[in-house]
Amino acid sequence: MNKNKVRAGSRVFEICNYFFLGFLAISCVIPLIHELALSLSSGGAASAGKVFLIPVEFSLDSYAFILRNNKFLHALLISVVRVILGVTMNLALIVITAYPLSRESHEFKARTFYSWFLFVTILFSGGMVPTYMVVQSYGLLDSIWALILPGAVPVFSVVLMLNFFRQLPKAVEEAAFIDGAGYFRTLWKIYLPMSLPAVATVSLFAAVAHWNSWFDGIIYMNQPSNYPLQSYLQVMIMMASNSQELLKSTPEMADMLKKVGDSTLKAAQIFLGSLPIIAVYPFLQRYFMKGIVVGSVKE
Repeated sequence: MNKNKVRAGSRVFEICNYFFLGFLAISCVIPLIHELALSLSSGGAASAGKVFLIPVEFSLDSYAFILRNNKFLHALLISVVRVILGVTMNLALIVITAYPLSRESHEFKARTFYSWFLFVTILFSGGMVPTYMVVQSYGLLDSIWALILPGAVPVFSVVLMLNFFRQLPKAVEEAAFIDGAGYFRTLWKIYLPMSLPAVATVSLFAAVAHWNSWFDGIIYMNQPSNYPLQSYLQVMIMMASNSQELLKSTPEMADMLKKVGDSTLKAAQIFLGSLPIIAVYPFLQRYFMKGIVVGSVKE
C-alpha cells in the first residue's frame, strides 16, 4: 500500500515537473517567435500592434532591406571572423592549459599553484578601466584582437576540461607512453579524440560568448564601422536617430525603409543575429550534456 502511494506521488511529481519545465521552455521560445512574426509582417501591422505570434500581412521586405544594408552585413562579417578566430584560440589555450593541470602533483609540481592562480581570476578581475588601459597600451583599439585576446583563456572552461581529462582511463595514457608517445602526441592522438563531449561543450560556451558579446565592441572600437554584430544591434536599437541615418542613404533605400517600418527592421536584424547560435546548438546538444556533467565532477 505504501509502495503504491509512493509511486502515485512520484508520478504526480513527474507530471508537475514536465508541465513546469514545458512552461519554462515555451516562455523562452515565445519572444523569439514574436520577433520572427514581427520581421515577417508589414510595417503598418507591426506599428499598429497587431502582431503577436503569427505574421500579419506577410512580407519579406525587412529581410530584403537588410541584405542591401552594408553596415549590417559588415558587422555580421566581423562577428563571424571573431567567432572563428576566438573559438580557435580559446580551444587551443584551454587544451594546453588544462592538460598539464590534470596531471598528478608528482608529475607537475606547480599544478596546485597554477590551479589556485587561475581560480582567483574567476573571483576577481582587474576591472574595466585597467583592462582598457592594457588593451590601449598594446595598440589593439579598433582591432579584432581587442575582442579576442582579453578573454583568450576562459578559466571556467579550463576547469571543465581538466576535470574531464582526469576522468579518462590512466591505462590508455600509460599504453601510449610505453609505445613511445610523448605528452604532446598523447594529448593530440589520445586525449582529444576521447574528449569530444568536453571539446564540444567549451566550444559552444566560447562561440556563444563571442557571438553575444556587445559591450567590449562599444568600448574598444572607436569607429562604428568596426562594431561586431551585437554591438551594432545594441547601438541601432538604443539610438532613435538610427532610422534617420538610414533615410539619408539613397532614395530607393529610403522608400523601402518607409514601407518596411522601424520595428519590423529591428525584429529582422535581431532574429538574424540569434539564428546562427540557434542553428548550431542542436548539433552540439548531445555532447553538451555529457561534457558539462562529467567535466564538473572531480574525484
